[in-house]
Amino acid sequence: MSYSQRNIIFGTGPIGMSVMDTLRARGYTQIVLVNRSGKTSEPLPEGVELVRGDVTDTNFSTHVTQGATVIYNALNPTYSKWATDFPPMQAGVVAAAQANQAKLVVMDNLYMYGDTNGKPIHEGLPYIAHTRKGRLRGEMAQQLLDLHTQGKINMVIARASDFVGLRVHGAAMSSSVFQAALLGKPAQVVGSLDVVHSMTYVKDVGRALVDLAEQDDTFGQVWHVPTAPAITTRAWLEKIYAEAGQPVKTLVAGRLMLGLIGLFVKDLGEIYEMLYEFEKPFIIDSTKFETRFGWKGTPIDEIIHRTLAWNRQNMPTTH
Repeated sequence: MSYSQRNIIFGTGPIGMSVMDTLRARGYTQIVLVNRSGKTSEPLPEGVELVRGDVTDTNFSTHVTQGATVIYNALNPTYSKWATDFPPMQAGVVAAAQANQAKLVVMDNLYMYGDTNGKPIHEGLPYIAHTRKGRLRGEMAQQLLDLHTQGKINMVIARASDFVGLRVHGAAMSSSVFQAALLGKPAQVVGSLDVVHSMTYVKDVGRALVDLAEQDDTFGQVWHVPTAPAITTRAWLEKIYAEAGQPVKTLVAGRLMLGLIGLFVKDLGEIYEMLYEFEKPFIIDSTKFETRFGWKGTPIDEIIHRTLAWNRQNMPTTH
């Protein structure tokens, strides 16, 4: 592989930044981040370029990716705007990959599989989502797979469960939970505390995406990112608060509360149809990836230690 290859990352959230971290750690020198605001939540390392622009403008997306060897799609619009914003975002990235004959590595989730009734979620399951967001993700993924089969793009899809780790906000086990633990305040969580739920470490996601990009035989397929064995939300909180040196405190939002809040806060309302993930076991099976690449997801205790350390350093100045 050439470490001077041009890597373009669409999206500067926790996944885009984790891909950047992995690329830099492996010695890649040409890394370009692209987002709509032209700003990032933290200073970028020397040599990493940030370009502002709208990926849905195909003239922009194809221009900014000129000379790209690999394009990473780590875009994720706000929950309430998935239906309107996600398809044109994907179209812009696909146009860029086609125009520049670049490898396309796509970050995806597990929504398209629907409710498996607690059975482990593997890559061979059909797309039978009963939710609006699940059907949308299924349609978008199938479009990518079809384009690859037709020889129009060369792409690979990585899927993960709910994110946990540094820079993660607005997720089930986000920075707000870790910071609440550090402050001795209640953690706000959804669903049942006592069903197991897979959480995928964002640093493992970044590592996995770059692994997939570096191997030609991975393309045209779906791969689940290595994820530590699922434990309950209660077990997560007990571990987090214990390491933070605080007693566990929780504020649990069930269906009724989320339904009421969702009337006023659109993004929280969008969680409602996905609550089945937190009411039954939700377990990702990453055996395929682990067998191919020979590594497993970071252990949960290590994830918690690293994430608490990051949140200590990045605690808001006002609480």
